[in-house]
Amino acid sequence: MRAIILGILSSLFFASTFVLNRSMEISGGSWIWGSSLRFIFMVPFLIALVLWRKNFKPLWKELMSNPKPWLIWSFVGFVLFYAPITFAAAYGPAWLIAGTWQFTIIAGVLLTPLFKSTNGESRMKIPIKPLAISSIIFAGIVLIQVRHFESVSLSIMLLGCIPVLIACFAYPLGNRKMMAVCNDQLDTFQRVLGMTLASLPYWFILSLYGFVSIGLPSQNQVIQSFLVAICSGVIATMLFFFATNLVRHSPEHLAAVEATISIQIIFVILGEVFLLNSSWPDSIALTGIVIIIFGIALHSYYSVKKPQLTTVAKPQKVNV
Repeated sequence: MRAIILGILSSLFFASTFVLNRSMEISGGSWIWGSSLRFIFMVPFLIALVLWRKNFKPLWKELMSNPKPWLIWSFVGFVLFYAPITFAAAYGPAWLIAGTWQFTIIAGVLLTPLFKSTNGESRMKIPIKPLAISSIIFAGIVLIQVRHFESVSLSIMLLGCIPVLIACFAYPLGNRKMMAVCNDQLDTFQRVLGMTLASLPYWFILSLYGFVSIGLPSQNQVIQSFLVAICSGVIATMLFFFATNLVRHSPEHLAAVEATISIQIIFVILGEVFLLNSSWPDSIALTGIVIIIFGIALHSYYSVKKPQLTTVAKPQKVNV
């Protein structure tokens, strides 16, 4: 239950990504700077946090001794996750990006066979019950989006959805692979900093391309990117990675934590209503919200439910 609560809190802070990214695009900002600045701004805060915990040396030693998996899975978990999301924000509204992103709750479950069990001898199987519950939640998300489908063109739907679907698989894949690489040798704070540092070469290359093609970012975009870095990059990422780390050995509980991502759509709707002057959701969308809450409650119930113990009858003495 603790991991579920942390996952919901991370969704609250992560929702700022979709609202602020859309706000940046509306005000003329570029997705290139929106994505790269977030991770560049994250670095000093994460370094200060890890230094304060006196854990930087072990992390640096691990990065230098084994850089290849860090460079690969940081690219997958951070670059292939966030660059497509900010790119999609240039073409689709926040509700479309945030709604499509919720497919992560199913993508994470479908990735289960790519990982081995704790004994390292067999592949994990897709947990059917969490997949079914996550599908219920996704149905609620679709209901929330129904009223918007007629208002956007096919090209906007494709440019807004396909990049986000790539991100849906990249984020949990990179996170889980790095948990396997670290193998309890590094804590969550070290892992997030390590992945951020390993992703910096890619962000610097993207920033260089942005400088050459469109010039420097505006002051407004720098400020909003800084807010995204704090709320989403540092707080939300830490909470989510810590929550998944608590249940990393259980595919069922891991699916439940990843399903808390669905709560983001509710926070995004509220953010669009109050900050971007969008209209309130209609009755169909409200039904979808109720279904999402019901699905999260189901995940929480099965996460804390203790397995029933089978009682074995004691052998009776036989007098000979």
